[in-house]
Amino acid sequence: MSYDAGNRYSSTVTRATAQIDEGLRSYMLRVYNYMASGLALTGIVAWLTASSPAMIQAIYGTPLMWVVMLAPLGFVLFLSFRITKMSFAAAQITFWLYAAVMGLSLAWIFLAFTGASVARVFFITAAGFAALSLYGYTTKRDLSPMAAFFMVGLIGIILASLVNIFVASSALQFSISVIGVVVFAGLTAWDTQAIKELYIDSDSSEVAGKKSIMGALRLYLDFINLFIMLLQLMGQRR
Repeated sequence: MSYDAGNRYSSTVTRATAQIDEGLRSYMLRVYNYMASGLALTGIVAWLTASSPAMIQAIYGTPLMWVVMLAPLGFVLFLSFRITKMSFAAAQITFWLYAAVMGLSLAWIFLAFTGASVARVFFITAAGFAALSLYGYTTKRDLSPMAAFFMVGLIGIILASLVNIFVASSALQFSISVIGVVVFAGLTAWDTQAIKELYIDSDSSEVAGKKSIMGALRLYLDFINLFIMLLQLMGQRR
């Protein structure tokens, strides 16, 4: 290969790499924007619901409470299994509906904890989440071998939480919260890396949009659960 040919080849590779990097940054920014918007919607709905005695009575004073509590899980499962067959617009609407319903289910936070402690723990969570997600995005280390450990921990947290509904043990709740912080901190880094690796430069705008919504959903869940676990540990109850 001549010098000129090699130089042209090198320039072409450099431009292609730069385009991929720019596309990846745009894709990840879209993921974070969806996640942040979903969190903002959840927070607004939760605060407005907690501020309305009529809404609190209608939700938490009736069997509707169970519908509100279980509905977010239904939305997550629906999105996870149906997003490939949905249009991008339908996926967006489902994500916003999910974030709003999650706000209804989290209104109890403003009733159980002081506003100052909720705000403090939120900013602590945001700072920790940002650092963990940045690590997941930039690290060259493959975090997938740790995924099995985190998933086992997640299943353990779910089972222990179900048991604690009936036994109402403060010691068990403390253990769940501590383990939960570790698990969701690890999931934040791993999910970020996994979302990054899902990016393909040749994806159509429709496919890329759906990927960004699912990526936002994964990070949204990590943030919400990390926030709740830290609130259980550090929040000041009313």
